[in-house]
Amino acid sequence: MEGVQGFGKTLVVVGVIIVVVGLLFMLSEKVNFPFIGKLPGDIHIKGKNFQLYFPIVTSIVLSVLLTLVLYAISYFSRK
Repeated sequence: MEGVQGFGKTLVVVGVIIVVVGLLFMLSEKVNFPFIGKLPGDIHIKGKNFQLYFPIVTSIVLSVLLTLVLYAISYFSRK
């Protein structure tokens, strides 16, 4: 039964993180996050009839941060 309780705790922690991230996105209209989407290396091409925006560096940074957070959750849930 302990495996089920550990999984439940992990789901609660992940849920809280999702709620916090959701609240940050809701507040992002009022609070400007200057670093999201404007990092050096993000591709922004503006043409006459089109606009292309590809935030490659922002995606990599967010991926690394999410990996670290999930690793920390996994590490502390094992103890």
